[in-house]
Amino acid sequence: MASRSLPRRPAAAALPADDMIPLHERVRYRGLLTVAVMGASIMQILDTTIANVAIPHMQSALGATSETVTWVLTSYILASAIAMPITGWLADRIGRRELFLAAIAGFIVASMACGAAQSLEQMVAFRFLQGIFAAFIGPLSQSVMLDINPPERHARAMSIWGMGIMIGPILGPVLGGWLTESANWRWVFYVNLPVGLVTLALMWALLPAMRRTSRKFDLFGFSMLALGLAALQLMLDRGAHLDWFDSIEIWIELGVATACLWMFFVHLFTARAPLFSRAMLADRNLVTAMGFMIVIGIVMFASMALLPPMLQNLFGWPVIDTGLVLAVRGVGILASMWVAGQLLGKVDARWLVGTGLAIAAYSLWQMSHWSLAMGMQPVIVSGLVQGLGMGLIFIPLNTMAFATIAPQHRTDGSSLLNLLRSLGASVGISVVTTLLGINIQTSHQDLAAHVTNSSVALIDPSTADRFGVVGDTALAMVNAEINRQAAMVAYIDDFWLMMWVTLLSVPLVLLLRPPRAGAPKASAADMGH
Repeated sequence: MASRSLPRRPAAAALPADDMIPLHERVRYRGLLTVAVMGASIMQILDTTIANVAIPHMQSALGATSETVTWVLTSYILASAIAMPITGWLADRIGRRELFLAAIAGFIVASMACGAAQSLEQMVAFRFLQGIFAAFIGPLSQSVMLDINPPERHARAMSIWGMGIMIGPILGPVLGGWLTESANWRWVFYVNLPVGLVTLALMWALLPAMRRTSRKFDLFGFSMLALGLAALQLMLDRGAHLDWFDSIEIWIELGVATACLWMFFVHLFTARAPLFSRAMLADRNLVTAMGFMIVIGIVMFASMALLPPMLQNLFGWPVIDTGLVLAVRGVGILASMWVAGQLLGKVDARWLVGTGLAIAAYSLWQMSHWSLAMGMQPVIVSGLVQGLGMGLIFIPLNTMAFATIAPQHRTDGSSLLNLLRSLGASVGISVVTTLLGINIQTSHQDLAAHVTNSSVALIDPSTADRFGVVGDTALAMVNAEINRQAAMVAYIDDFWLMMWVTLLSVPLVLLLRPPRAGAPKASAADMGH
């Protein structure tokens, strides 16, 4: 009786007879395994944002400067960008199950080490290690969700997976702020221990072994891609701080990124055994989905990066209130993902993606009409609308991307989609924050030029000196208000830019094609995937 109720641990390697059976037919307790996969996915995606709110506390505890402490974030992003492209090769080489278990275990250990770090050097090193393991978890969780479900349930599987991916970055700052204020900044890392151990145990017990394949490693291609992405991420992360192209470091990073990525693409299309299959990259849906992932990264993550400082600095909202208000967009994401999952198969998925883009653009149009006199309601409404749009885009897009590629390419395809979403976020955040600084200065000058004659005298320091203390106070008050108004104008300009990026991406929908009846299915050689 007990043997029927308890899951039996799969063997390290599948038996030849089992190798011919699709993975979704060999899975027992699919619901429990789904919980485990989602636990790993959410744990990993939370760590992209949960540590952000703890940075000031880390700076004080680790004796870092405001410049050096940013390496806590940069090291994680760098490691993820470098490691993510080889997820597919490692999964084929050592087994997807084995790599998934190792990634979760490594992520737990690295998280504990981050929490116990006593110096900035230790923290940066452990965050780099954490980023490497996190890079594997994202693509593996997506491909495993597809593999453990039959094709007719792929839309539902992507809905469940997408909820974690989209909501994780939203809940990260809320959870991080609560842990930092109620406990200690180290708990933003320690919180991974209980979740990670439960996830690891369930995955070890329930996930069957999968086919391993011998695939030659493209060392040159990987080296060029890793160096190019590392240089690009460094340039995007440090550009604003170093005044962009006024710094020789940025020019060097741009040169390295351009040269290495150029050599990677030439090698990709000429090598006998490149890092990524050219047959996979010939799939129109997958390549189009890559372009959309960049847009999603820009629109969602860039707007999420802009809103907390805007609401806290310009409107004076507390950290917890800001996090809770922004978390409302998660409700929109959940609702629209459920709707998308129900409609897929009944409605052309391209209509869902196009509608989602239009709704997301409308939310940004709403945000471009915000003012300093508004309350919480416009922020809540716009966030809810944006969440509705993002959910409608994400699920149909992922479903179409994987419907037309062969099963053996799913992990590689997933790693590329996850990588480009992260890259889009980095590009978007760098662009909007840089434009924000430039537009604040420009708007400040424009607003100051339209102040009345009597006020102009007050904002001129040489004139204010003649007025004594009263003049200094008046100068400070007028200048502070001009700064607030200029900042608000700059934020609105960024929202307008993101709205146009979203609208201009709508024609890409025409490149997508619905899955054909003869879409790639698993052959006998692929069944173990």
